[in-house]
Amino acid sequence: MSPNQVRASHILLMYKGSMRSTADRSKEEAQVQIADLKQQVENGADFAELAKKHSDCPSGREGGDLGQFPKGAMVPEFEQAAFALEPGQTSDVVETSFGYHLIQRTG
Repeated sequence: MSPNQVRASHILLMYKGSMRSTADRSKEEAQVQIADLKQQVENGADFAELAKKHSDCPSGREGGDLGQFPKGAMVPEFEQAAFALEPGQTSDVVETSFGYHLIQRTG
């Protein structure tokens, strides 16, 4: 894979007012929930299973898999976090206009 591409999965929690949101939760509720999911991942929970259960992104059905993407394909905050990870690593909570993300680099 080129250094200009990564493969990643993510969990997205939207909140009322975030871009394209269909969620009813408040921004504060989303923050608390994403922090809890991060803790679960750190404690060994399966990222893909958590994505299937909790992610507001359609990719959740695929365990959060976004496939490979090049630089410039994602919003800047997401891209910076994804490209900074080593394969197998999971990001801290990343905030974008869509909501809160946990990103796991898979390739």
